[in-house]
Amino acid sequence: MNKPELLFDYVGHLPECPTWDHDEQALYWTDILECEIHRFQLHSGEHKVFSFKEEPGCFALRENGGFIVALRSGIWLTDAQGQLETKIGDNPNNPALARFNDGGVDPVGRFWAGTYWGPRDYNGALLCRVDNDLHMQVMQCDILGANGLAFSPDSRWMYTSDTPNHVIYRTPLNTQGEPGLRQVWKTFPCGNGRPDGAAMDSEGCYWSALFDGWRIARFSPQGEILEEYALPVRCPTMVCFGGPEMKTLFITTTRENMTTQECAAYPLSGAIFTLNVAVAGMHKPKFKEITQ
Repeated sequence: MNKPELLFDYVGHLPECPTWDHDEQALYWTDILECEIHRFQLHSGEHKVFSFKEEPGCFALRENGGFIVALRSGIWLTDAQGQLETKIGDNPNNPALARFNDGGVDPVGRFWAGTYWGPRDYNGALLCRVDNDLHMQVMQCDILGANGLAFSPDSRWMYTSDTPNHVIYRTPLNTQGEPGLRQVWKTFPCGNGRPDGAAMDSEGCYWSALFDGWRIARFSPQGEILEEYALPVRCPTMVCFGGPEMKTLFITTTRENMTTQECAAYPLSGAIFTLNVAVAGMHKPKFKEITQ
């Protein structure tokens, strides 16, 4: 069985949202708490950092170049150097209580971004969508911590998870990609890992980082565990596919809220790992803007 290996000599605070650029053969990710987006080019080993004044909870690459990024206060378009260009909309939550956390682009090229409700006193987080014309709207609520966004290969289902509530949902999509009613797809018992960030492979299987669970898992379209891979750290945060054949799984992890003793005992907490897999993953689409 393959084992996860280190991508390179790097440890972050809260790495999230790994995103593969096939044209550049480069991996992008955000370190939310350090207010950074990173880029690592596999062939050259070049590591570049884009800094922001707020936490970038999630982002996506744009077809026109640059990023669409969900900062704590709102969602912006940036240039290729991460400089803010156009503000799309404010955070529909109270930004003092909820930052953006997880997101990505659907098969139609629209950007989805969910929030994390900081007080954790009720399900106050939201899932938003930015359409191709830059119109932004709230699509789902009754969430504590939005995570796990992925789309089935046939574009019929959207998967999301609510990490603090130990649940993965799936939502049916019509032929225009508009969502129906959200359904509970899989629940997890307390104490054995919670479903965090995710990715979809070409067989329609859902790969999830199991936060607090020391591992990642691959689930069948029916929700059965097909494969599990142990990690040398407690808290993986998200996975994405990449590499020349889309058969490399990149795994981000965190050291957020860990004691000095735990960081010393598990010094790779916050590192990025790779795993060679047999089934190719789905490409992450880039955000598509349609301007008049």
